[in-house]
Amino acid sequence: MTEPAPVAVYLHWPYCARICPYCDFNVVRERGRETEKATLIDAMVADLQVQAERLGPRRLASIFFGGGTPSLMLPEGAARLIETAQRLFPTVDPVEITLEANPTDAETARYRAFAEAGVNRLSLGVQSLNDDALRFLGRDHSAAEARRAVEAAQSTFGRVSIDLIYARPDQTAAAWRAELAEAIALGPEHISPYQLTIEAGTAFGKSYERGALIPPDDDAQEGLYDLTQATLADAGFDAYEVSNHARGPAAQSVHNLHVWRGHEYLGIGPGAHGRLNLDEARTTTVAHRRIADYVAAVDQTGVGWAEAEPLSPLEAAEERLMLGLRTTEGVAASALAPLDLSDRTASLVDGGFLAATPDRLSATPRGRKVLDAVIRALLV
Repeated sequence: MTEPAPVAVYLHWPYCARICPYCDFNVVRERGRETEKATLIDAMVADLQVQAERLGPRRLASIFFGGGTPSLMLPEGAARLIETAQRLFPTVDPVEITLEANPTDAETARYRAFAEAGVNRLSLGVQSLNDDALRFLGRDHSAAEARRAVEAAQSTFGRVSIDLIYARPDQTAAAWRAELAEAIALGPEHISPYQLTIEAGTAFGKSYERGALIPPDDDAQEGLYDLTQATLADAGFDAYEVSNHARGPAAQSVHNLHVWRGHEYLGIGPGAHGRLNLDEARTTTVAHRRIADYVAAVDQTGVGWAEAEPLSPLEAAEERLMLGLRTTEGVAASALAPLDLSDRTASLVDGGFLAATPDRLSATPRGRKVLDAVIRALLV
């Protein structure tokens, strides 16, 4: 008898001390919400329990606290959620438990408590090591705080990832090279450099519409991307995904790879997305975004879902393509069977954007640089 596939758990904590001008995630300001936050923990625990009952016996693959700013959560709340997930999905081996954090001194002081709660990997939203850039990005920490936070995180958790944002207005290649070099010298095992994207509806999006914010042009962004790949590769980081670089396979994010490989994960918390195999169909779940609506849905139905939509085989294959091509390992050809890609794949292979074998399709370094265009060309 085949053992059921393991399942990952994503826990969304929507509270932030401030809303960053580039952020379009489901977040709210945390001030004056203490009673609401306690109620939300109760609802997330209940949601997790009912979703686990629907799935049946499974092993736990990973836990990821995202947000928002989950390091603003009381460590006791994190411990309760971790204990619940580990009890519902027992496993023999330790699993990766990641918590996203901002590198403020106040949050750094809580690291030990989160480690005692069970967190063993910290993802730090450093974003920049330049104070002017941090002010532009609306961050509430300084470059000095970021350096202290990375040092404290490494002594507490061992496994540390840092996020950086580049392709900022007027950013030069020389400045970015120096910033990357400093980030590498801090010693994290994992670096996630993201190009600044201007999302509609955000503060940056509104500034862009007014002409007050002018991002680098395409050539400059491409140059910064190439510089990022080369600098991190020279320092021993493998680019195992478009925006994720690790010092070897052991440093890769287990949780993110689980998602990119198309495996099942529970989405718990306001606005959280999940992917589950229910009634023999790949099903996308989306929780209510408003905290009050999420809590009410859990009270009334047992889960916080606003949507639970089965994907057609074609839709599921398209999703596997979009996720799988982000990684260097690519996606199994068998997962793409519902798509008729032969002609389009051939032209992209000839152009040096894709690599194809009878068993697997993957994007080349050239293809990952223009991945959105490659995917559009495959799915037209």
